[in-house]
Amino acid sequence: MDDSTIPLVAHDLGRRKNAAGDWLLRDVELELGANDRVAIQGPSGAGKTLLLRSLALLDPIDSGSVSWNGAKVGGEGVPRYRGSVNYLHQTPALGETTVAAVLRRPFQLALHRDREWREERARDLFAELGRESSFLNKDLRDLSGGERQLTALVRALLLDPQILLLDEPTSALDASTTLLAEALVQRWLGERPQRAYLWVCHDDDQRRRVSDRNLTMAAGRLS
Repeated sequence: MDDSTIPLVAHDLGRRKNAAGDWLLRDVELELGANDRVAIQGPSGAGKTLLLRSLALLDPIDSGSVSWNGAKVGGEGVPRYRGSVNYLHQTPALGETTVAAVLRRPFQLALHRDREWREERARDLFAELGRESSFLNKDLRDLSGGERQLTALVRALLLDPQILLLDEPTSALDASTTLLAEALVQRWLGERPQRAYLWVCHDDDQRRRVSDRNLTMAAGRLS
């Protein structure tokens, strides 16, 4: 398939431990196309988080390339790429302020100047996750690990990305809230035809619910 028809392509992607060290990621080939629902599983330390961070170009890569809509991403194109490809960490760093403030903050960046902060939209998203509108006023220091994950998910969806890179985004949630979060991501996916996600998860039941294609990470290699 012509790479220009696939939004995200990683070719021969590799990361070393250091300049002359062992490979942490090696020979990764990945295509993520429109409406793809892809899950990655594998043991701890296999390189799943490192892969997602490399795909988001948050960490340097030592070999290969990442292409976006048919063009290799690099240099001045990286910030624009990150505006469309959003990485969610399992334990998000949100700072010490209110939920509303942390949601508004990205809209003040030049990267997102074409996006509009809408508090009503944030309230609606939290409502779908079983949270009342007063949740926006909560101090981040008072949030549980699961509530911090919900806040990070809502922040990502408000920024209207094309691709989500989800690193166990529901690991701290109870079973019922996990299902609500999964349903919210599925609704986001269905709103536009050019969206897709890559979801790292350990739970087999969740993997079956959220994915159509399953990949395995082992010792830095993807299969």
